[in-house]
Amino acid sequence: MREREIEEKLRVESKKRGGLAMKFISPGLVGVPDRIVALPQGKIGFVELKAPGEKPRKIQVRRMEQLRKLGFLVYVLDDKEKIGEILDDIQGTSLSRGGDSIH
Repeated sequence: MREREIEEKLRVESKKRGGLAMKFISPGLVGVPDRIVALPQGKIGFVELKAPGEKPRKIQVRRMEQLRKLGFLVYVLDDKEKIGEILDDIQGTSLSRGGDSIH
């Protein structure tokens, strides 16, 4: 499975829930997560997409830590099967609620 396939499924599943999985590009600031997931009622999370088993680079880890310190939910997604869990967490319907990396 490729990162692109996981990314497309995240986009589709976010749309099914009435939301968006917007590509996040920040000129001048490297290492930002790939997607901002915006769901109804003002729910937002950041998602870094990876091919199965791939890990974030050091700068990506640093950016994710910065976002978490600001109070945002941030995830690393490398498995299509985890998309529902991540979207539930962003919506606040998950019991875990933490925005940690989910693999």
